[in-house]
Amino acid sequence: MTRLAGKRCLITGGSRGLGRAMAEAFAAAGAKVAFTYRSDSNDAEAARASLRELGCEPLVFRGSVADSGHVKETVAAITAAWGGIDVLVNNAGITQILPIALLEEADFDAVIAVNVKGPYLFSRAVLRSMIRARAGHILNIGSFASERVIEAPVHYAAAKSALRGMTEALAREVGRYNIKVNLLSPGLLDCGLARMLPKHRVQEYLSQASLGRLGTAKEIAELAAFLVSDDNSFMAAAKIVADGGL
Repeated sequence: MTRLAGKRCLITGGSRGLGRAMAEAFAAAGAKVAFTYRSDSNDAEAARASLRELGCEPLVFRGSVADSGHVKETVAAITAAWGGIDVLVNNAGITQILPIALLEEADFDAVIAVNVKGPYLFSRAVLRSMIRARAGHILNIGSFASERVIEAPVHYAAAKSALRGMTEALAREVGRYNIKVNLLSPGLLDCGLARMLPKHRVQEYLSQASLGRLGTAKEIAELAAFLVSDDNSFMAAAKIVADGGL
């Protein structure tokens, strides 16, 4: 595939799970790929090796998406190497499966910082070159937790709902520059949150979903590759929910 041939793509949280799947899908479609990760160097090196097998030499950066210094340094390094960024995927996210009675203030702050502040910082950092180019895609990775009335951690649902609002507002602000900002909200996948939930909670989800199964990271990654490509020429401020029919 050459859907993303030559596109300069940055994916936050790209060392494992859906982030890695998107990095691989983008590389397979011809993109240049950079990704960030927070702490696990083994995962990052495994992702780097996988991308190299696809003929892509990735740029890899370690740090927190909530750290403005890390964000500025990452975007500056990519811009110096490639001349700009065409695609940003705000994928990095965290949560804990806790009831509000056990939710410490620090836990709430951390989830908001990574899931909301991080996309704000990275979006702000890449927009200058996108505006100059009069083109670009920003794809925020949301969650079914903000789209459906289901049991979800309070701080996680709040963060993903805020990200949905940020997507809509930013899309309207920068659409005049031919920059498309959209939100992709996956359901439970074969990675990430589903592995943290008790088995009975996963079964409850499957019993309500029309397709009766978990999604795969690869399925969502292929959808993301379309959403950030030139084939997606008329979608902005959209909320794409891929949850198996919950």
